[in-house]
Amino acid sequence: MMRIVLFLATNLAVLAIASITLKLLGVDRFTGQNYGSLLVFCAVFGFAGSLVSLFISKWMAKMSTGTQIITQPRTRHEQWLLQTVEELARDAGIKMPEVGIFPAHESNAFATGWNKNDALVAVSQGLLERFSPDEVKAVLAHEIGHVANGDMVTLALIQGVVNTFVMFFARIFGNFVDKVILKNEDGPGIGYFVATIFAELVLGILASIIVMWFSRKREFKADEAGARLAGTGSMIGALERLRAEQGIPAAMPSSLTAFGINGGLKNGLAGLLMTHPPLEVRIAALRQRG
Repeated sequence: MMRIVLFLATNLAVLAIASITLKLLGVDRFTGQNYGSLLVFCAVFGFAGSLVSLFISKWMAKMSTGTQIITQPRTRHEQWLLQTVEELARDAGIKMPEVGIFPAHESNAFATGWNKNDALVAVSQGLLERFSPDEVKAVLAHEIGHVANGDMVTLALIQGVVNTFVMFFARIFGNFVDKVILKNEDGPGIGYFVATIFAELVLGILASIIVMWFSRKREFKADEAGARLAGTGSMIGALERLRAEQGIPAAMPSSLTAFGINGGLKNGLAGLLMTHPPLEVRIAALRQRG
């Protein structure tokens, strides 16, 4: 479940840097008179944030997890891993992605990349050590499913729309605070900038619920792809093994919990911000699918 939160963290960082830079340059000034121009302005920078995050997603994933790319297999396990990913990629109709292993005791995996023919698939050392070959293949098939379904590109488009409206309404709120509450008539003042940044943070958290909802929906599709490529029994077995291992402390950075394989079991309000549905729900869906 690594890819989305990594993507979101990068996206927020890009937007924050852009927003601060624009404010320092005096470009980010809304007078409350031209909403159309404001919307275009926000769309340009909103989509820029999501697209930059998309294009650097592989680099960020490698750096954040310490993933070592397998170029020349040194062991029979690495050779098997490359051959399995190659087979799954061929069956899924995509080009061979980069394959890597990252040092974590937790059983996890992720896939990322700016398009389905330039992707990265990586698994944790812990997963390779404790999962059976059929279960590892199912996990890899799940990640290949994310790639083949184009989930990262769709995510970038959704995030671009979300960014646009977060920036748009944050600036309207900032202008309201500056003009109506603080009654500043001398152009955007400190109240506008403080209120805008505050609104961006709050609205950004609320908007992430939409992105997380998308993530949870795509997990079911990736599970279906994993079942199709590796067998339903193997996919269910991999998810059941993950559920059995949920007591293992997480060794992966929390910023990399998007579009991996592992998922928690939170409900209620916390569930709205989860990247994955509960594992038992995913298992039940696969069993019902047959």
